[in-house]
Amino acid sequence: MVRELVMPKLGLTMTEGVLAEWRVSPGQPFRSGDVLLVVETDKIASEVEADSDGVLIETTIPAGETVAVGTPIARWSADGAGAAPAPEPAETPAAKAAPIPAPTPGAANARPLPAPVRSNGERILSTPLARRRAEGLGVDLAAVTGSGPRGRIKVADVEAAAQTRPTPQPAPQPEPQAPKIETPAGERSKPTTLQATVARRLTAAKRDVPHFYLAAEAEVTELAALRDRLNADTESGLQRISMTHLVLAAVGRALAVMPEMDRVWDDEAPGGAILALGRGDIGMAVDTPRGLVAPVLRGAAALPLDRLAEEAAALTRRARDGRLTEEDFQGGAVTVSNAGMHNVTYMTSIINPGQSSILGVGSVRSVFRPDAAGAPVLKRELGLVLSADHRLFDGVTALAFLNRIIAGLERPFRLLRAP
Repeated sequence: MVRELVMPKLGLTMTEGVLAEWRVSPGQPFRSGDVLLVVETDKIASEVEADSDGVLIETTIPAGETVAVGTPIARWSADGAGAAPAPEPAETPAAKAAPIPAPTPGAANARPLPAPVRSNGERILSTPLARRRAEGLGVDLAAVTGSGPRGRIKVADVEAAAQTRPTPQPAPQPEPQAPKIETPAGERSKPTTLQATVARRLTAAKRDVPHFYLAAEAEVTELAALRDRLNADTESGLQRISMTHLVLAAVGRALAVMPEMDRVWDDEAPGGAILALGRGDIGMAVDTPRGLVAPVLRGAAALPLDRLAEEAAALTRRARDGRLTEEDFQGGAVTVSNAGMHNVTYMTSIINPGQSSILGVGSVRSVFRPDAAGAPVLKRELGLVLSADHRLFDGVTALAFLNRIIAGLERPFRLLRAP
């Protein structure tokens, strides 16, 4: 029986994806658990595995195309009917001697590593992404128990194995820098599929969501002192506290007091609807080699500061290593985007599609302000801009939320209490 393969829905909010790469060619057989294709959204690249054995007959959508969820992209057969035999490529001595380039960690289009074997010559079943992840983590696949079909090892199995062994604390690495692209003046270049998708979605968000903006400053002298005091004990082994962690904690505390801010506008419902989330999730913008992403920190409104810092740091590492999943982007009504390390006073951000607000965080500035007697006093201030969806919030509600965030930052010892 000939069947259709359709563009999968990899997340609750996914409506389309870029067919970034075919991993199986027409006429080629595949087994359950083999990677058939790579789908790229504006958030992540995902490997799509076969759920049964079969033969790919033909592809109807070429790599690089943007495809709506549910659209047929290929035809396949469970018994091989209708499939022409794939010709065996000629192997030349030069091809035999050609080295295999090392894959780039986290890249969806990296060439798969060869399948590993056990000491007795038995092949270890594993996905290409799991092999790349194992290489990056230094995990021996022979010691990993697979949870996939026929014991096939997946990425989650590799990561679970890596967590069960003691690992040395990695040395601090410099922030990843975006590659410099030399383009002659006047020359037009085609954007990548990811750039085109992000541009389209952000354009739609700016056009269709009625933004309004509230700007204010938080006096953070005590906040900076608290951060320095918490990080002074270098022998504790605890996660270091950053300004981003403290802002996330302040937003979480404000969200817990004002759950009405944990709502989004649902365009899928006829005429629109207001959807209450109520889980206290917060998005966190992370700069990665692949671009800016905003995974969601689960239950941030209810996390103690030390636990929040640990989970935020782990989420940041996974984002920069290219290990996020579609689920990491689901939920959350508000995102925190901290650009303070890049020397900016205020940042007015575009609301992420599917959310209802975003807090832009600037750099800490030293300024003189008059005291009650009019004498100048040196202050350290943090510029904040809250972008909000006017379909859900009015200025008074959004300002009350922003002022609660500021109160948490200016009275930072409250952030140490359990929510």
